[in-house]
Amino acid sequence: MKRLAILGATGSIGRATLDVVARFPERFAVVALAGGRNLEVLAGQIRAFNPSVVAVAEEAGARELRARFPDLEVLAGEPGRVAVATHPEATTVVGALVGAVGLVSTLRAVALGREVLLANKETLVVAGELVVAAAAKHGATIIPIDSEHNALHQALRVGPAASVSRLILTASGGPFRTLTRAQLADVTVAQALAHPTWRMGAKITIDSATMMNKGLEIIEAHHLFGVPEERIAVVVHPESKVHSLVEYEDGTLIAQLSVNDMRFPILYALAYPQRLPSPFGTLDLVEVGALHFEAADENRFPCLRLARAALRAGGTVPAVLNAANEVAVAAFLAGQLPFPAIAEVSAESVRREAAQASALGCLEDALAADERGRVWAREITVKYAAASGGSS
Repeated sequence: MKRLAILGATGSIGRATLDVVARFPERFAVVALAGGRNLEVLAGQIRAFNPSVVAVAEEAGARELRARFPDLEVLAGEPGRVAVATHPEATTVVGALVGAVGLVSTLRAVALGREVLLANKETLVVAGELVVAAAAKHGATIIPIDSEHNALHQALRVGPAASVSRLILTASGGPFRTLTRAQLADVTVAQALAHPTWRMGAKITIDSATMMNKGLEIIEAHHLFGVPEERIAVVVHPESKVHSLVEYEDGTLIAQLSVNDMRFPILYALAYPQRLPSPFGTLDLVEVGALHFEAADENRFPCLRLARAALRAGGTVPAVLNAANEVAVAAFLAGQLPFPAIAEVSAESVRREAAQASALGCLEDALAADERGRVWAREITVKYAAASGGSS
């Protein structure tokens, strides 16, 4: 039986993971949960899965949960997340926190040689070199939960690594797939949050709209699978049924298809290396009818080009890119920036870091770069907002 510690339990991935766990009580048990500020959801999870340790974002929330569950160990903040990730009974750690906040706890789990099921792509963007090196040193297994990288993980089982020609990430194109650059200047927060095929949290939904999500996935794929940037392609696939493909040197394309439901890659990751029968239905190809593919336009969606440049620059530059993007997305959601400025704020932050970039030698380097990126992005956002007269 796999015993799970789940980071980000109250988010969409965490809730989906617990839904899968509930379907297979003979296979999976929950020993620790880390949530954020949604105490009601977390309280329900505590009652349903009976973890021995729980962590929340803030001490005030921890006090409230301690009052409601006096026999439960409840912790707060980074120490709490680390305690969940390093729980002595956990065999498997699910990394489903959003943003760079998941880095420290995930790296600690890797250093213990745990099986890590990773949905937090920012961990690999900020410190991929460190995480991969730690996994190799300590014998940890990293299995991606992101639907695209999970698809690649499956397709790469078909042939030897030396025969892989390209990794092909698919992108839905988001809600603005057909808009011109001029039209993108006036899109609203509500429009950006209306994803055509997936229901996700606000930050990742905006990343999908800018296609920064796909740019970060290029960086993630490079670290997960050891494939250079120039051999990682992106194609737009509006139906989101083909979750990614691997092209082998003999010209064969291996694609992974399933229903647009994150419980499918989660079930695969939880069961790996076995497979379990899906309780969530299967994909009806006749009902799908047709599959379409388009080129990814890096002129209309410059975040793709920006992420590739950050990966090529290496060192601390990807960490700054990720941090600046998080700040810019939050500013857009708050009405402080127009949509195209997300890419512009991120690009200017990257330019500053590239001018003084340093190697990524340790966790402290990554954390310092993350903080630099946030400081710069806030400065640039203030200047941008002042120059444009305020909100979007």
